[in-house]
Order: sequence, then C-alpha cells, then structure tokens
Amino acid sequence: MKHKPLLTRRLALGALALALVGALAFVALRTGPLAPTRVTVAAVQQGRLSPAIFGIGTVEARRNWMIGPTVAGRVLSVKVDVGDTVKAGQLLAEMDPVDLDQRLAALDAALARTASTQAAAQAQVADATARRALAAVNTKRNQDLAAQNFISAGALEARLQEKASADAALQAAQANLSGAGQDVLRQRAERAALAQQRGNVRLLAPADGVVTSRDAEAGSTVVAGQPVLRLIDPASLWVRLRVDQGRSAGLATGLKASIVLRSQPRTPLAGQVARVELLADSVTEERIAQVTFDAAAPASVGELAEVTLRLPETPTALLLPNASIQRQQGQTGVWRLDDGKPVFTPVQLGAHSLDGQVQVLDGLKAGDEVVVYSQKALSAGARVQVVEALVKTPAGATP
Repeated sequence: MKHKPLLTRRLALGALALALVGALAFVALRTGPLAPTRVTVAAVQQGRLSPAIFGIGTVEARRNWMIGPTVAGRVLSVKVDVGDTVKAGQLLAEMDPVDLDQRLAALDAALARTASTQAAAQAQVADATARRALAAVNTKRNQDLAAQNFISAGALEARLQEKASADAALQAAQANLSGAGQDVLRQRAERAALAQQRGNVRLLAPADGVVTSRDAEAGSTVVAGQPVLRLIDPASLWVRLRVDQGRSAGLATGLKASIVLRSQPRTPLAGQVARVELLADSVTEERIAQVTFDAAAPASVGELAEVTLRLPETPTALLLPNASIQRQQGQTGVWRLDDGKPVFTPVQLGAHSLDGQVQVLDGLKAGDEVVVYSQKALSAGARVQVVEALVKTPAGATP
C-alpha cells in the first residue's frame, strides 16, 4: 500500500514534465526561433497603371539681369530699392564719371581745331589747284612759242619746271587735306567711345522687371562686371526640377505638371515641362528639367516646389505592389508562394505609379500570391504564416 501513493506521485510528475515539454515545444514552434515567419501577401491582378514622375525643384526666373558697370568705379547713387517695379530704360543707378566730362570737353576742342585744320587744307588745295591751272596755261603757251622759235629752250624749261612744282604743291595740299580728314574721323571715333563710356555710368533697366537685390550702395567701389542691382522678369518664373534618373523614363517636353509650392501646400498649380536639359547631374544621379506655370504664380525665387508629371495610362497588364520587389543575387524578383512555401521568382518590370503599384511584363501570371512584407528575410522553402498585418493596430487607434 505504501508503493501506490509513490507510484501515483511519480505518474503525476511525469505527466507534468510531459506537459511542460509539450508547452515548450509549442512555444518554440509558434513564437521561438523555430516559429514560421509571418508575412503579408498580395495577389497579382490585372489593371491599368497611371504612371507619374515625381521630383523636387526650386523656383527660378528664366529672364534675370545683373546690372553693373563695365569698368571699375565708385557708385554715385542708387535710385531704386528691392521690390521696386521698373520699366525698360529707367535710370536705376549712376556711377561717378570722374574726369569723363572734362575729357569729352577736351576732345570737343580738339575736334574743332582739327576741323579748322581741315578747312585750311581745303583752302590750300584750292590755291594749289589754281596755281597748277595757271602753270599749265603758261606752259602750253610757251610750248607754242618755242615751236615757232619765238623763245629759247631755256625759257620753255623754266615753264615746265613751274608746272611740275605746281603739280607737286597740289599733291601735297591734297595729302594734307586727306590727313586732316583722317584726324577728324579718329577724333570723332575717340569722342564716340568716350561718350559711350560716359553713358555706361548711367545704369539703365534693360527691360521691365522687379528689383530682387541691391548689392552696392552710394560710395561703394565696384569692379567691372560686379552687379549693383539684380532684376528679374516676374512673368518668367519656372521650376528647375530634379528627377531621379532611375525613375525618369518618359520625361519629355510638353508633359502636364502639378506644382505644389512649399508656401501653398494645399493649392496645386498647373504647368508643363518646357525643357529637358541634355546635361544630367552625375553626382546626384538626377536629370534636370524646366517646368513652367500655366498662369502667373505667387511664388518667390528660390522657393522649393514638389512637381508631379503625369504620363499616359498604360495598357491592361499585371500589377503588384512595389514593396514586394526584392533583389537576390543580382536579380530582381518577388517571393511567390508555391504550396505555401516561398519561391524566389525573377520578374521583368515596367512602369511605376506613385501609389506604389508596378507593372509586371514577364515572370508572373494573374492570381499568383507574392509576399509583400515579411517579419524577417526569407529563404526558399522557409515556413511562413500569412497574416493581415505584421503589427496589430491597438483597439480604438487609427490604422
């Protein structure tokens, strides 16, 4: 009788041990390292994709001007301020002319003197022409007399010498007149160049615009080419857009755009691609395009903007979530469930949409189940458990 309670106790302890071992095995197989990997899946479906291109850009002015002197000098006055609207030809600023006015007066006096010299040369030509004509008449008369032996050969030679001297005097007078004319042309050109320099000290607006920067004040010394003021044409604003090269397929001029300015996140503005730059950024791996606004935009230069470009809708094709795309050993594919086991299947992809859908060109068929998210990295043939979500949403919380 003493052995019966002992046996009963041993049986109870054995049953308890078996229960503990079973519980540990259950926990290990359900939640431990041997538990199946929890995954979410999606079925491959047919549909039409509305691809789009998204990028970030900055607002710039297509037409802008830097207004400054062509030579180094001191700023005499600045007539406008930042934000002022100016008209073409309006005086914006003025540089100190220094001695330009005095040099112009000196050239004017030199030009008047040269004109007087030219007039004297013209008078000398007229006098030399008259003397030559008289010498020619006298020479002709003496030649006739010499032919009749009324004068000696010496007298005829004297008349011929007089005519030769008159010809030389006329040539000298004509040369002086030509030199005087060249002096007039040279001094007029010098005066025109100096007048141009004098005009350049007046900084005029090249076109209608708005002053965006005032870089120098009266009394400042600036070098040639340094801007005193900066202007933009507010009607020429556009967005300098940067797009990831890997997602820029289809980027072309004429594409319709939706532009969201940082200052107006709830008011999309319509636009279109005006130009696609041939030179891409090899460092950031981006392509660059210019997007214009369809209407005047209340934007500021340098403001950030988000741009969405809509591409033509694709034909009916297989679609799956972009999150399911994986790369294994240099291949792009998905984990497809085959009899409940994951199998890596290479696929050929097409267009992408901004809502997370991707077009499948080859590798899958409609109805295939692919893994979208997994609790950990998968391997071929691994045990998986399909769930609705990897993280449960607490009761009453918004998913």
